[in-house]
Amino acid sequence: MAHAVPSGADPSGAGPSGPGPSGPTPIAVTCVMRKEVIVTVLAPQDGYDRWVAASSSSAPGRLETVRRFVNTRDVEAGTDAIATPAGLAGWLRDAGILDAQTEATPAQVRQAGTLREALRDCLAANHSGAAMPPGTVAALNQAAERARVTLSITADRGWVARPRAAGVDGALGTLVTIVADAMTARTWSRLKVCVNDDCRWAFYDQSRARTGKWCSMRVCGNRAKQQSWRTRQDPGTP
Repeated sequence: MAHAVPSGADPSGAGPSGPGPSGPTPIAVTCVMRKEVIVTVLAPQDGYDRWVAASSSSAPGRLETVRRFVNTRDVEAGTDAIATPAGLAGWLRDAGILDAQTEATPAQVRQAGTLREALRDCLAANHSGAAMPPGTVAALNQAAERARVTLSITADRGWVARPRAAGVDGALGTLVTIVADAMTARTWSRLKVCVNDDCRWAFYDQSRARTGKWCSMRVCGNRAKQQSWRTRQDPGTP
């Protein structure tokens, strides 16, 4: 199985201590921040309340790093977190896959953008289970070649892929090894992008039937349903 640097723990936070006015009864709160649906639970434990937060669209393990990498470009907002050398290096450092002293070049910014959009196209193909687009295959292989990714067989009949290159090339190669790992673990096909063309936000499909289409039923799913209803009421309505 391929291994890369862990991307960090799941988001969590701490809330106020002590029971609220209604006593120690647990309280569940759901909020939506842009594409991410955050479910927060206030649960009494050992005399204090603990807040536990988790994103419903988060991918398991290191695959979450790939999901966040794709989402460095917010199609709807028109923003790009890795559009500059400083932005790219900063994001890779925050993801834990680049050394603190390493900088990025303009050429590497272009390469990272190409890899990201190729991955986005691949996640779109995951809805139908179609083969990866040729451009995606080429972009992944080129990133692996620049990173000089090597494959080692392990005693437990597994395998480990590691980038030999340092710097940004090695960091982007790490993302490729995470993708390969997810393909082996059969979690890759659940990583998708929202079918809303104005969104295309990457999300992890946690539905039992693997038929999730939208980044959030409360956001894009609700928009699609409203549009469908308006169309049925008045077919001439745009």
